Amino acid sequence: MKRAWKRMTFLAVLAAACGCKPAVKQTQNIPAAQRPVAQDATQEELLERYNAFVHGVQSINATLELKATAGSKYTGVIDQYHEVKVFLLAARPYNVRMVGQVPVVGKTVFDMASDAQTFEVSIPSKNKFLVGPIALERQASRPIENLRPQHLLEAVLWPEVRKEELVLFEEDNDENARQYVLTVLRGGYKTEILRKIWFDRADLKVSRIEQYGPKGVLLSDAHYGNWQLVGPGSADLYPMQIHMERPHDEYTLDLAISKITLNQPLTAEQFKLEPPAGTEIVRLGEESGEKKP
Repeated sequence: MKRAWKRMTFLAVLAAACGCKPAVKQTQNIPAAQRPVAQDATQEELLERYNAFVHGVQSINATLELKATAGSKYTGVIDQYHEVKVFLLAARPYNVRMVGQVPVVGKTVFDMASDAQTFEVSIPSKNKFLVGPIALERQASRPIENLRPQHLLEAVLWPEVRKEELVLFEEDNDENARQYVLTVLRGGYKTEILRKIWFDRADLKVSRIEQYGPKGVLLSDAHYGNWQLVGPGSADLYPMQIHMERPHDEYTLDLAISKITLNQPLTAEQFKLEPPAGTEIVRLGEESGEKKP
């Protein structure tokens, strides 16, 4: 020990004699213009901001580019699909319709609709028309077939946080951002997480919403960005970039909105989807399909 101590002392003296300084820290100066700002807000203020946005968006008429990825490392196969142009209609409380087309060519890839009870999917290339209850939990053999129109509805028209719902409030900080998190709880005989709402403290806008099912199952994890004014002379803002992951359904969607109109009157006829003549109707959740001429 004495010999080691003498050696360390000798090296320190030698470094001082040479004018060398040991590197104990590195300093990085952040210009004032690049320093992020973390705004402060209370739980009540965040809830008011969130619910004001929810109540201010009753319907959506949008055009967007959609990229889908199906599968994961856990399934062993990851499929990345070509970009599709989508025309989206959504109206509270439960109606949604989305038509996907090949860009430029305009050929329809799919036509989907759902309401409070059922969903319908028309796939012209396969000459099939799928019908099933929205509560259907049976997983398809190909993950992309787990895509349901109501999944997208939940991502673009957020549910209200009701006064009777219990909400927890916390801060979350990492190297990328400082955020607030509101955790909405599901009541009943056992308290569980229903939803987590993340607010970026740079502007107090919603940056992420996680949806949970019974027993803590993560149903959806949606990230929001590129908030923009959505009309000339309008004060309405909407996120033009949405990244949504459905881990148990094994698919991911990236949505880039190019055009959007809020609160346009939409009719029930616009959400009505009929099977084309000669299409095979497949009723999901039943033992066999049913053909219709």
